[in-house]
Amino acid sequence: MSGEAPVGSGRGSGPVGGGGAFWRYWAALTISHAGDAVTAVALPLIALRGLHATSLQVGLITAAQYTAWILIGLPAGVIVQRLPLRGTQVAMDVVRAVAIASVPIAWALDVLGLWQLVVVAFVIGLASVVFDVGNSALLPSIVSKEELTSRNSLTSGSVAATRLGGPSLAGVLVQLCGAASGLLVDAVSYLFSAVLLRTLPRPARQVPSDGGPSLRTRMAEGLRYVRRHPAIRPCVTAVTAVNFVCGALMALVPALLVRTLHAPTALVGVLIATEGVGSLIGAALTTRLVARFGSARTLIGAGLLTPVAVGCMPFAGHGLGLLVFATANTAFGAAVVMMSIITRTHRQTVTPPELLPRVMATVRFVSWGAIPFGALTAGLAATWLGNRGALGTMFGVALLTPVVLGASPIRRMRDLV
Repeated sequence: MSGEAPVGSGRGSGPVGGGGAFWRYWAALTISHAGDAVTAVALPLIALRGLHATSLQVGLITAAQYTAWILIGLPAGVIVQRLPLRGTQVAMDVVRAVAIASVPIAWALDVLGLWQLVVVAFVIGLASVVFDVGNSALLPSIVSKEELTSRNSLTSGSVAATRLGGPSLAGVLVQLCGAASGLLVDAVSYLFSAVLLRTLPRPARQVPSDGGPSLRTRMAEGLRYVRRHPAIRPCVTAVTAVNFVCGALMALVPALLVRTLHAPTALVGVLIATEGVGSLIGAALTTRLVARFGSARTLIGAGLLTPVAVGCMPFAGHGLGLLVFATANTAFGAAVVMMSIITRTHRQTVTPPELLPRVMATVRFVSWGAIPFGALTAGLAATWLGNRGALGTMFGVALLTPVVLGASPIRRMRDLV
């Protein structure tokens, strides 16, 4: 493999493939996330409307998808390094397309059950773990270190735009065609993404597929780097709290809007899409805020906004009261995407290229592993306290984010180092 730029070489020998490679990467990511946004609304609505699921059962579907981070989140970084990166990304897109397409087929045959939604969510989660870790390692191989913040902001902005349009589209599709039909959009999006990714330059594997340290040793190296880094460690802790809340909201929000606030089905997608509005705003502002105030200060500000937004959600009401939810969801989306851009760019910048896939996998194993626990906790809390009460408990979890960042060395920094 000598002479080829390794994954993560944006920090070293320079990106491969030129600017055109980034735009194909960006297009594939955007198309795939557009389908994800449709599914994020369509799956719970299938469970709620078609299968009459409870809040706890909707939480199980969300938990199944993100449990994959607990099962293979850590070894995913090593897997990505030991397999051809581009081919692996394409394969994961195809797997997700097949899994999601099985739902409308089962619906048409009148054999769809809750168990299938859980299994499909789990398979998609497994494929997404490998795909997302690979994507994080792929970007630094096609753009320079100096471009990472702006490129991460652009990709986050694109994802935010899909979160804005995808749920709204899902709500309309569910209203007009039924929830299952909307999932066909997601299956097609994964196939388009696979075609685009297939055109990217082929990054070299950093380790030979039949040699190198053991799996346990390589995972331990990633864990050790994250645990010892003075800025990455508190960032991971703070983001883990945020992702716990994200998992809770995935389980609670559809039930809150449909059963507590009695929002029309078409409006449910629009209200969920307000998070995408906030994400788009956050992505657009992050680069400017970082340039003016510094990455550390902007991160702390976003951390403070998180519990404020979550704390307002239980006060949403019917009619015009839905604006309370929309505003809070917008603010939450902005805070989350700013934290994501800043912490991801920092990791991609300071981590040695040979460690990057394992560090990214470690971070996501810990932080994304909190999502299923958040979803299950929220489902149980909703059973006992109702949807509003369960949202209120998430305010306490969200408070951990500014507390952790404020108690770390980051509070004395202008920029993360």
